[in-house]
Amino acid sequence: MLSERFTQALTYAHELHAKQVRKGSGVPYIAHLLGVASIALEYGANEDEAIAALLHDAIEDQGGAATRAEIKRRFGDNVTAIVDGCTDADTTPKPPWKQRKETYIAHISIASPSVLLVSTSDKLYNAQSILKDYRVLGESLWERFQGGRQGTLWYYRALVDAFKQTKTTSLVEELERVVTELEILAAIKNEG
Repeated sequence: MLSERFTQALTYAHELHAKQVRKGSGVPYIAHLLGVASIALEYGANEDEAIAALLHDAIEDQGGAATRAEIKRRFGDNVTAIVDGCTDADTTPKPPWKQRKETYIAHISIASPSVLLVSTSDKLYNAQSILKDYRVLGESLWERFQGGRQGTLWYYRALVDAFKQTKTTSLVEELERVVTELEILAAIKNEG
């Protein structure tokens, strides 16, 4: 069961991301954090992993080193290590998009099981959102992403491949199903 620590993490995540919305959709960012935590819990996350799922973007998007220190103070070393493992950049400005993504993919092979669970949950939530929005918006969706159509599709397939090389779980299999569906839809729309 989840304790008061999870409630505190939920409140903290909301405070950190209160003014943030999802790229191009206007959906409050907390929806993403709740979705990632929900997926992680459905696939067996413990409380530290669920807390890290709520905070997985905090260092990257909301304060870098100062936020890392606060997460460590409030939730401990284990949660901080998981969040660090899900962070693709903690500097401003961030490194170039392709470089960040290649570095992130490369680190999957050495990531802890907890990082893999939270990271895969995050990528599954994102892939589901992209697929849902692509069905509605079509090709204009790709304008939201620095990598555009080609880069975004490359990134999600590379993630699936990296996760599968580490360990194929039912969560990784679900991510692969969604990414494959997105690739098929993109190929159909591209032909049309």
